[in-house]
Amino acid sequence: MAFHILLPTVLASIKAGVSIIGAGKIAILPFLLAALAYFHYDQFDPENKPVDRKQVDHEYDFIVVGGGSAGSVIANRLTEIPNWKVLLLEAGGHETEISDVPILSLYLHKSKLDWGYKTEPQDSACQAMTEKRCSWTRGKVLGGSSVLNTMLYIRGNRRDFDQWAKFGNEGWSYDEILPYFLKSEDQRNPYLAKNTKYHATGGYQTVQDSPYNTPVGVAFLEAAQEMGYEIRDVNGEKQTGFAFYQFTMRRGSRCSTAKAFLRPIRLRRNLHISLRSHVTKVLIDPNSRRAYGVEFIKDGRRQVVFARKEVILSAGAINSPQLLMLSGVGPAEHLREKKIRVIHDSPGVGQNLQDHIAVGGLVFLIDHPISLLINRLVNLNTALRYTLKEDGPLTSSIGLEVVGFIKTKYTNQSDDWPDMEFMATSTSASADGGTQVKRAHGVSDEFYNEVYKDINYKDTFGIFPMMLRPKSRGEIKLRSNNPLEYPLLYHNYLTDPHDVWVLREGVKAAIAYGETQAMKRFGARFHAKPLPNCKHLPPLTDEYWDCVVRQYTLSIYHYSCTAKMGPASDPYAVTDPQLRVYGVSGLRVIDASIMPTITNGNLNAPVIMIGEKGADLIKYYWLTPTTRKKRGLRAIFNMRLGETCPNITSA
Repeated sequence: MAFHILLPTVLASIKAGVSIIGAGKIAILPFLLAALAYFHYDQFDPENKPVDRKQVDHEYDFIVVGGGSAGSVIANRLTEIPNWKVLLLEAGGHETEISDVPILSLYLHKSKLDWGYKTEPQDSACQAMTEKRCSWTRGKVLGGSSVLNTMLYIRGNRRDFDQWAKFGNEGWSYDEILPYFLKSEDQRNPYLAKNTKYHATGGYQTVQDSPYNTPVGVAFLEAAQEMGYEIRDVNGEKQTGFAFYQFTMRRGSRCSTAKAFLRPIRLRRNLHISLRSHVTKVLIDPNSRRAYGVEFIKDGRRQVVFARKEVILSAGAINSPQLLMLSGVGPAEHLREKKIRVIHDSPGVGQNLQDHIAVGGLVFLIDHPISLLINRLVNLNTALRYTLKEDGPLTSSIGLEVVGFIKTKYTNQSDDWPDMEFMATSTSASADGGTQVKRAHGVSDEFYNEVYKDINYKDTFGIFPMMLRPKSRGEIKLRSNNPLEYPLLYHNYLTDPHDVWVLREGVKAAIAYGETQAMKRFGARFHAKPLPNCKHLPPLTDEYWDCVVRQYTLSIYHYSCTAKMGPASDPYAVTDPQLRVYGVSGLRVIDASIMPTITNGNLNAPVIMIGEKGADLIKYYWLTPTTRKKRGLRAIFNMRLGETCPNITSA
């Protein structure tokens, strides 16, 4: 087809791209979008985008709030029952061609696809950030944060889930949740798919290795071996060790949960999706304490829709507790303070906030032109290579190549439950000249210019030491009873000294990692410029590192545990192990909020698993005979997947 025929599409794509990431950020962007449009990029995807329903019906069997990593899964699985009608409400719109390109993920931060949250200023961490406020990126788009994340597929550790079960959450041990990881997965690495019981093919969620690695990536693995670590499948039998990352990609492009779980079923007549629909309240009868619908705003108009069976909150660990509190479920004193009628006093709502944080800005200079520099590797040739061959530098997830799980001295050395994750990247914050990476991380101009300006656009690699099991706990509170006001976010990072010690040891291990012979052969040397606020301390001492970890404190955007599940005996449990909200019938929370403790690694894969299991819990409840309901769920969980619902078919 002649290019002039596609010109309107090209121009529209360019306009959309500029509105998302800002004008003048990447000179190659127009060429990339033109190539995508000219070669009918969207037609390479076997499914088109779901249709946004302009007017919803009066009533549905289930209303799912939030179309992210859990909500997309739930909408898919519940509509497998032909006579169940499901409404999925999402505050954002569709993902775009720009969000498909792996290397551009940081350009989505603070865009129209991001809620753009910031924490309240606190002295314990994020001292290098503007106004001392951490940036908390959350996806405001169909697919949720799986559209903005770095696509890292990490399931967590066996001990995480066994610990959940020990807390009193029956059915959540590792052996019981592993089938749900397998149910979703379509593993494209043939070695992993065929040679282990820990992976599967044929699921909706595509997982693959990156099509592109730099020489630095291979050296990362050699450095790990030099330090005595094994190279392994970190989603397999053991976690301690190093590996190339596994990514939620499909043919070199992002495979969000919207693309994975919603596009293939977009023609199911019992699934309705309403985009740009901001839910403001769950409707709960104060007498019966039953959830019977939701209020939401679309196109500036307040609407109400009713649920015959259940309302399911999958709005994420910030928005789900916010909605619970706005609806009268939360700490009673706080709700009364905000002039909200208390339906159920649930002191755990918004509490127990956990997140993974890393020390940012650990940069190593190298002498060879092999790292990922935007101004060198993103050009017309690589854009065409990406469009035509589905590989090349644009398929790199912002340079993330290798992951390592190690143990500091603060954890049990004989157990396979590491407390530190290395995120090894063939680039750094200075590789783009202090433009988008600095902006995405929220680093102040003063801090960046003093520490990194003199190494702009130089070849580097970076190590992000990420603490896996923080002891510090944050909280979420309502700013007011206005549902359109962002909540108050208190990270409370590093308020427990244990977390400072673990991160300090992670920094020291990262520097040792960069000093291995495998990295030294590239001329690797640590960029050791003293940080503002820490210059008064002797360099490279424990006191100095304790100061450093409070400066460039980087959230890895793994907010969780703010509506935790637990037994009825736990006063701070918000849901039971079937994810039903205590004190209110017909209401569940199914997302990262329900985690009692954060898992060992990046959260997207566990949240997809929670969506899969949560959908089955709903099916088991509504499809099983009354006698089985009275017996409880123990017998159901002991059966193999599928045996309890033999008549389930796709619509």
